[in-house]
Amino acid sequence: MSKKLPVISGKQTVRTLVKLGFTARLGKGDHVVLQKNHVVLSVPLHKTLKKGTLRKILKHAGISVEEFNEAL
Repeated sequence: MSKKLPVISGKQTVRTLVKLGFTARLGKGDHVVLQKNHVVLSVPLHKTLKKGTLRKILKHAGISVEEFNEAL
């Protein structure tokens, strides 16, 4: 798989993170809060996420770009 970050929406990011074991909790406004063990993430529900935002989410989640692309 490619090491490139995909251009995807916030909803697609949430779906992929759920596939990778995160559970969605109640979000406020245009954000969804996800949790797995003690890792808590907030994902904005934008039409397209900026690459830096997606990279930070994956880094905080402890997920590599390759893992994310495979689950996508």
